[in-house]
Amino acid sequence: MARTIIDWNEAYTGTPPWDIGRPQPVFEALLRDGEIRPGRALDVGCGRGANSILLAKAGCTVTGIDVAPDALADARARAEASRLKASFIQGSVLELDRFFPEGAFDTGIDCGLFHVMEDDERPVYARHVHRVLRRGGSYFMMCFSDKQPGTEGPRRVSKSEIEGTFSGLFRINYIREAAFETRLEGGKRQAYLLSGTKAFCIR
Repeated sequence: MARTIIDWNEAYTGTPPWDIGRPQPVFEALLRDGEIRPGRALDVGCGRGANSILLAKAGCTVTGIDVAPDALADARARAEASRLKASFIQGSVLELDRFFPEGAFDTGIDCGLFHVMEDDERPVYARHVHRVLRRGGSYFMMCFSDKQPGTEGPRRVSKSEIEGTFSGLFRINYIREAAFETRLEGGKRQAYLLSGTKAFCIR
Protein backbone atom coordinates (compact mmCIF):
# COMPACT_ATOMS: atom_id res chain seq x y z
CA MET A 1 0.00 0.00 0.00
CA ALA A 2 1.36 3.45 -0.95
CA ARG A 3 2.20 5.78 1.90
CA THR A 4 -0.18 8.73 2.18
CA ILE A 5 1.61 12.08 1.92
CA ILE A 6 -0.24 15.00 3.52
CA ASP A 7 0.83 18.63 3.32
CA TRP A 8 -0.21 19.68 6.81
CA ASN A 9 0.74 23.31 6.33
CA GLU A 10 -1.49 23.51 3.27
CA ALA A 11 -4.31 22.06 5.36
CA TYR A 12 -4.08 25.08 7.63
CA THR A 13 -4.32 27.68 4.85
CA GLY A 14 -8.03 27.52 5.53
CA THR A 15 -9.92 26.03 8.45
CA PRO A 16 -9.64 22.24 8.43
CA PRO A 17 -12.61 20.23 9.70
CA TRP A 18 -10.86 19.23 12.92
CA ASP A 19 -10.06 22.83 13.85
CA ILE A 20 -13.15 23.90 15.79
CA GLY A 21 -11.53 27.06 17.18
CA ARG A 22 -11.75 25.91 20.77
CA PRO A 23 -10.48 23.00 22.90
CA GLN A 24 -11.99 19.57 22.47
CA PRO A 25 -14.57 18.99 25.25
CA VAL A 26 -12.98 15.62 26.08
CA PHE A 27 -9.82 17.39 27.26
CA GLU A 28 -11.81 19.99 29.15
CA ALA A 29 -13.43 17.09 31.01
CA LEU A 30 -10.06 15.48 31.76
CA LEU A 31 -8.96 18.70 33.43
CA ARG A 32 -12.25 19.20 35.24
CA ASP A 33 -12.13 15.65 36.61
CA GLY A 34 -8.53 16.02 37.79
CA GLU A 35 -7.06 13.43 35.42
CA ILE A 36 -4.81 16.09 33.93
CA ARG A 37 -3.07 18.12 36.62
CA PRO A 38 -0.81 21.18 36.53
CA GLY A 39 2.74 20.32 35.51
CA ARG A 40 4.91 20.07 32.41
CA ALA A 41 2.71 19.12 29.47
CA LEU A 42 3.45 18.14 25.87
CA ASP A 43 0.79 18.56 23.17
CA VAL A 44 1.85 16.39 20.23
CA GLY A 45 0.41 17.47 16.90
CA CYS A 46 -0.82 20.66 18.57
CA GLY A 47 -2.06 22.44 15.43
CA ARG A 48 -3.26 25.95 16.23
CA GLY A 49 -2.87 25.26 19.91
CA ALA A 50 -6.43 25.26 21.26
CA ASN A 51 -5.76 22.34 23.59
CA SER A 52 -2.34 23.73 24.51
CA ILE A 53 -3.95 27.00 25.59
CA LEU A 54 -6.51 25.05 27.60
CA LEU A 55 -3.74 23.28 29.50
CA ALA A 56 -1.82 26.50 30.06
CA LYS A 57 -4.90 28.20 31.49
CA ALA A 58 -5.22 25.27 33.91
CA GLY A 59 -1.70 25.87 35.24
CA CYS A 60 0.40 23.62 33.03
CA THR A 61 3.69 24.71 31.50
CA VAL A 62 2.98 23.63 27.94
CA THR A 63 5.07 22.78 24.90
CA GLY A 64 3.32 22.08 21.62
CA ILE A 65 4.96 20.40 18.65
CA ASP A 66 3.68 20.23 15.08
CA VAL A 67 5.05 20.13 11.52
CA ALA A 68 2.85 22.97 10.21
CA PRO A 69 4.55 26.38 10.62
CA ASP A 70 1.41 28.40 9.85
CA ALA A 71 -0.55 26.58 12.54
CA LEU A 72 2.28 27.12 15.01
CA ALA A 73 2.37 30.84 14.24
CA ASP A 74 -1.30 31.04 15.17
CA ALA A 75 -0.67 29.02 18.34
CA ARG A 76 2.14 31.34 19.43
CA ALA A 77 -0.03 34.39 18.80
CA ARG A 78 -2.81 32.93 20.95
CA ALA A 79 -0.44 32.19 23.80
CA GLU A 80 1.20 35.61 23.65
CA ALA A 81 -2.15 37.38 23.59
CA SER A 82 -3.20 35.49 26.72
CA ARG A 83 0.23 35.81 28.41
CA LEU A 84 0.34 32.09 29.03
CA LYS A 85 3.21 29.66 29.65
CA ALA A 86 3.19 27.88 26.31
CA SER A 87 5.92 27.40 23.72
CA PHE A 88 5.69 25.84 20.29
CA ILE A 89 8.24 23.89 18.25
CA GLN A 90 8.18 22.88 14.60
CA GLY A 91 9.22 19.27 14.25
CA SER A 92 8.22 15.66 13.74
CA VAL A 93 6.64 13.72 16.58
CA LEU A 94 8.65 10.75 15.33
CA GLU A 95 11.82 12.60 16.32
CA LEU A 96 10.97 13.87 19.79
CA ASP A 97 14.44 12.89 21.00
CA ARG A 98 15.84 15.73 18.87
CA PHE A 99 13.99 18.29 20.95
CA PHE A 100 13.42 16.96 24.47
CA PRO A 101 15.43 15.07 27.09
CA GLU A 102 14.19 11.86 28.64
CA GLY A 103 11.54 12.43 31.30
CA ALA A 104 10.92 16.05 30.31
CA PHE A 105 7.14 16.01 30.80
CA ASP A 106 4.55 14.99 33.38
CA THR A 107 1.72 14.70 30.86
CA GLY A 108 1.40 14.13 27.13
CA ILE A 109 -1.72 14.61 25.02
CA ASP A 110 -2.54 13.62 21.45
CA CYS A 111 -5.79 14.88 19.98
CA GLY A 112 -6.25 13.48 16.49
CA LEU A 113 -2.69 12.63 15.50
CA PHE A 114 -2.34 8.88 16.09
CA HIS A 115 -5.00 7.96 13.55
CA VAL A 116 -3.09 9.55 10.63
CA MET A 117 0.05 7.45 11.21
CA GLU A 118 1.12 4.52 9.09
CA ASP A 119 1.42 1.10 10.74
CA ASP A 120 5.21 1.23 10.90
CA GLU A 121 5.15 4.72 12.46
CA ARG A 122 2.94 3.80 15.39
CA PRO A 123 5.50 1.88 17.52
CA VAL A 124 8.15 4.53 16.81
CA TYR A 125 5.77 7.22 18.00
CA ALA A 126 4.83 5.28 21.14
CA ARG A 127 8.48 4.84 22.10
CA HIS A 128 9.17 8.54 21.64
CA VAL A 129 6.21 9.57 23.80
CA HIS A 130 7.25 7.03 26.45
CA ARG A 131 10.78 8.41 26.50
CA VAL A 132 9.86 12.06 27.03
CA LEU A 133 7.46 11.34 29.90
CA ARG A 134 8.71 11.00 33.46
CA ARG A 135 8.21 7.76 35.37
CA GLY A 136 4.54 7.55 36.21
CA GLY A 137 3.73 10.28 33.67
CA SER A 138 0.29 10.37 32.08
CA TYR A 139 -0.62 10.08 28.41
CA PHE A 140 -4.02 10.82 26.89
CA MET A 141 -4.77 10.07 23.25
CA MET A 142 -7.99 10.53 21.28
CA CYS A 143 -8.32 8.99 17.82
CA PHE A 144 -10.99 8.13 15.26
CA SER A 145 -12.88 4.98 16.21
CA ASP A 146 -13.64 2.00 14.00
CA LYS A 147 -17.24 2.46 15.18
CA GLN A 148 -17.55 5.62 13.08
CA PRO A 149 -19.65 4.73 10.01
CA GLY A 150 -18.57 5.54 6.48
CA THR A 151 -15.19 6.37 5.03
CA GLU A 152 -15.10 10.15 5.34
CA GLY A 153 -12.22 11.53 7.36
CA PRO A 154 -9.14 9.77 8.71
CA ARG A 155 -8.44 6.09 9.06
CA ARG A 156 -10.43 4.28 11.73
CA VAL A 157 -8.60 2.68 14.67
CA SER A 158 -9.69 -0.30 16.76
CA LYS A 159 -9.22 -0.87 20.48
CA SER A 160 -6.95 -3.81 19.75
CA GLU A 161 -4.70 -1.62 17.59
CA ILE A 162 -4.40 0.91 20.42
CA GLU A 163 -3.62 -1.83 22.92
CA GLY A 164 -1.09 -3.41 20.59
CA THR A 165 0.78 -0.15 20.17
CA PHE A 166 0.87 1.12 23.74
CA SER A 167 0.47 -1.79 26.16
CA GLY A 168 4.17 -2.69 26.27
CA LEU A 169 5.17 0.83 27.24
CA PHE A 170 2.20 2.12 29.21
CA ARG A 171 -0.14 0.76 31.82
CA ILE A 172 -3.48 1.21 30.10
CA ASN A 173 -5.95 2.71 32.57
CA TYR A 174 -8.80 2.68 30.08
CA ILE A 175 -9.76 2.89 26.44
CA ARG A 176 -13.24 4.32 26.34
CA GLU A 177 -15.64 5.64 23.74
CA ALA A 178 -15.54 9.38 23.18
CA ALA A 179 -16.37 11.91 20.47
CA PHE A 180 -14.55 14.50 18.41
CA GLU A 181 -16.27 17.82 17.87
CA THR A 182 -15.78 18.70 14.18
CA ARG A 183 -16.86 21.25 11.59
CA LEU A 184 -18.26 18.47 9.42
CA GLU A 185 -21.96 18.06 8.81
CA GLY A 186 -23.51 16.47 11.87
CA GLY A 187 -20.72 17.71 14.13
CA LYS A 188 -19.49 14.85 16.29
CA ARG A 189 -17.48 11.84 15.14
CA GLN A 190 -16.93 8.67 17.16
CA ALA A 191 -13.55 8.25 18.84
CA TYR A 192 -11.60 6.31 21.42
CA LEU A 193 -9.89 7.96 24.35
CA LEU A 194 -6.82 6.25 25.82
CA SER A 195 -5.51 6.96 29.31
CA GLY A 196 -2.08 5.47 29.94
CA THR A 197 0.61 5.70 32.62
CA LYS A 198 4.26 5.34 31.69
CA ALA A 199 5.58 1.92 32.66
CA PHE A 200 9.14 1.53 33.93
CA CYS A 201 10.14 -1.11 31.38
CA ILE A 202 10.87 -0.65 27.70
CA ARG A 203 10.25 -3.54 25.33
